[in-house]
Amino acid sequence: MDKIGIFFGTDTGRTRLVAKQIAKKLGEVAAAPVNIGRTTLADFLAHDRLIVGSPTLGDGELPGESTGLSQPSWEEFLPQLADADLSGKTIAIFGLGDQQKYPDEFVDAIGILHDAFVACGATVVGRWPVVGYEFKASRAVDGQHFLGLAIDQHHQAMLSESRIDAWLEQIKPELLR
Repeated sequence: MDKIGIFFGTDTGRTRLVAKQIAKKLGEVAAAPVNIGRTTLADFLAHDRLIVGSPTLGDGELPGESTGLSQPSWEEFLPQLADADLSGKTIAIFGLGDQQKYPDEFVDAIGILHDAFVACGATVVGRWPVVGYEFKASRAVDGQHFLGLAIDQHHQAMLSESRIDAWLEQIKPELLR
């Protein structure tokens, strides 16, 4: 069984830390987390099971050079997937956001990534309840669930570890098939 690939984009390093925390909790079944701006499409596609993460920047944007980063990130990587066939791949998404400072685009990156992966044929798992969050709008919401795990390290950091643990228990059966 190949390892679960963990890929993340980041601007402040918080998403990297969450990715490392997830990898540590998964243990031997997880590959070392990789910054999406420092990988190739081939390395990404080498995994059939993936966990991906991203913060949401500014007005609901993915991290990338146009948002002020000095290196490529999700903004530059996603266009490479345009012709990729992700059929047979299972992907779980986590996203970081600030529900008080950005209540109208809280964890939008989850929705952007979700739509891109589904458009390429991937199966996305790991929906997470919106209960316990206070925000106005998000591209990551479908009904009463986020399309992945939403984390607010600014205002709910004390809930992050328990949310990660519960989410991992939820997605493990889908990722460890």
